[in-house]
Parts: sequence; C-alpha cells; structure tokens
Amino acid sequence: MKFQRIEDLRIDHDLTQNDIAKILSCQREVYRRYEKGSRQIPVDYLIKLANYYGCSTDYILGLTDRKTPYPK
Repeated sequence: MKFQRIEDLRIDHDLTQNDIAKILSCQREVYRRYEKGSRQIPVDYLIKLANYYGCSTDYILGLTDRKTPYPK
C-alpha cells in the first residue's frame, strides 16, 4: 500500500526524506520504502508523523479527508 499522504505532507512542509528519517530515528532508505509502499509503516511511526504534522492517523492512511486531528 502506497502512503501518498506521507509523501505529500513531507513535500508540503519542505522536508526531505532524510529529515523525516531523522525524526523517526530510521534510515532514509527505510523511510523511502514507507512512502513507496514497499514496506508497511509501523504504528508508532504513524503516530509520530501524525503528531509532527498535526493531523490524524486516519488522514495519513487515507481514511478521511479531514486533516485536523480528532479532539482528545
């Protein structure tokens, strides 16, 4: 499954794959595989990305078009 939204969010924030790999504490190649869908993204990384970008995990996964996170 290709995660187009993590690529779109990264580009919208003018970040490189290397920048996000550092945030996730993984190698750039590993992160690149998440974006391209050749590797499944771990839940803890998904949560980190949602918190970093200020959006919901559902938005990243393509389950909703609502970008804002859900109230806690």
